[in-house]
Amino acid sequence: MTEQMTSGLELMFAGMAIVFLFLTLLVVLINVMSALVQRYFPEMPKPKIVPGISTDIDKSVIAAITAAVHQYRKKHN
Repeated sequence: MTEQMTSGLELMFAGMAIVFLFLTLLVVLINVMSALVQRYFPEMPKPKIVPGISTDIDKSVIAAITAAVHQYRKKHN
């Protein structure tokens, strides 16, 4: 029975070592791939959007929209 226990423990530790080495290798490879992607394919900066009214919209259109919103709110409140 002692020989079977020894074989079982050896097999358990061998399996645990293989899983540990595989997971360690997986983490290292993922970090290397991440570094390569960030180096050769950097993220493009997003264009800045300035809030506010654009200058190419006609003042009469803005007035019409404002009046429509005001009328809608007055009717539905």
